[in-house]
Amino acid sequence: MATHLRKHNVLAKISERVRFTRRRFGHDEVIDFLAVLFGYAISGERTLEAFYERLQPFAVPFMALFERDRLPARSTLSRFLAALTEAPVEALRTLFLDDLLSRPLSNETPTGETGGLVDRAGNTWMVFDVDGTREAARQRTLPQTEELPLAFRRLDEVCAPGYRGRKRGQVVRTRTVISQAHSSQWLGSFGNRGNGRYRTELRQALAAITRYLTAYQFPQARTRLRLDGQYGTGTVLADLAGFAYVTRGKEYTILDHPLVQARLHLPPDRFQRRPESQIVRSLYDCAEVPVGSEGVPCRVVVATHPASKKKSPVGLTRSGVVYELFFTALPQQGFTASDVVELYLHRGAFEPQLSDEDDEQDPDRWCSHSAWGQECWQLVSQWVWNLRAVRWGISCILMPCARPSLLLPSHLLHPLHLFHRTRLLPRAMLPRTWACPGKLVASLDKTLLSSPMGRCGARLPRS
Repeated sequence: MATHLRKHNVLAKISERVRFTRRRFGHDEVIDFLAVLFGYAISGERTLEAFYERLQPFAVPFMALFERDRLPARSTLSRFLAALTEAPVEALRTLFLDDLLSRPLSNETPTGETGGLVDRAGNTWMVFDVDGTREAARQRTLPQTEELPLAFRRLDEVCAPGYRGRKRGQVVRTRTVISQAHSSQWLGSFGNRGNGRYRTELRQALAAITRYLTAYQFPQARTRLRLDGQYGTGTVLADLAGFAYVTRGKEYTILDHPLVQARLHLPPDRFQRRPESQIVRSLYDCAEVPVGSEGVPCRVVVATHPASKKKSPVGLTRSGVVYELFFTALPQQGFTASDVVELYLHRGAFEPQLSDEDDEQDPDRWCSHSAWGQECWQLVSQWVWNLRAVRWGISCILMPCARPSLLLPSHLLHPLHLFHRTRLLPRAMLPRTWACPGKLVASLDKTLLSSPMGRCGARLPRS
């Protein structure tokens, strides 16, 4: 990794562009602290304390890999992260994306493909996932009496009360992450206290995606965003002008719209059933329905199924029928109503990537009690992930992997194992927990919607 950073002049660029000065740093510079974070991200150690203990006998050779001569003290690193401000972190974020775009997938992959999704009309789309992930911080109850001073929490700057799906008094930090779905590359991470500022973070995500498309000279009109259900309102959809998207809708008042009511009284377009569920959904495709107070024109797919005795976790129940809404800007000639629902529900392919990231690097672990210090660490963690995914995830020997193509809808998945090409790494380069390699190769080629045996990055053997 250090060799790659030197070869592509990344270390020199960090020294030149990421500027931050503060007293009590001694002879250390920004690159010294970032070198420690790069090593920590790939080490597999759970805490900085454990990482420093293992690194201490090899401190000088380790820092020499980054062309530095001394290892910063752990207390100095803590003060550096606590004192960080927005300007150096944003400069680092710019370099992170510059480095990603300087290594096109067409140069890194054997087939020269960047990945894509081919619709039923033969058009190629590039897919990005935008979603939020939360990390909770448990806090012990503090005694509160008149004799004691007012309680102070060290994580107050980075955390706030937020939703965690359970009724527990925890504070959380939410970060919005952007992933290129075909290659599992991260394009950015934007964190905030509590439930986050999802509209601001979405605009930042769109800016990063736009830079990515410009670098690959890929048209924005052929870009599809898979969004979490929190974005399913007319107000948010207005921010997505120029992008195609698919998301779960939250504007259930649209069910009373005359166009939707007229469509619901006709037979459904299709029936949809997923293999892991016994639910059979009836799908109604409604084109050009105004959504929200802004009246954003949107294609709406209404999915209905009979209600069970247990309350449905999603959707709106009326007269024994559960109604689910899916908003999209995808064309009807390229994507049927069933394709739209399958493509949204297959957002589950994004969850294993987050799970792998947690297992291998755990970027949500606390490295700093300051917002910008934590943001800096998470950027470095994503940087290491991208280097591992592209530089080391491609290929010399055959190795079995049970993970199917990331973009194939469930009705197109093949039950047999796929085979990816992957390179065996020296044991010194392997982290302590290493998930199945070759994630990148799984979907670099185009995925076809029109054929169950459509091409994907790994050939599907016929049964």
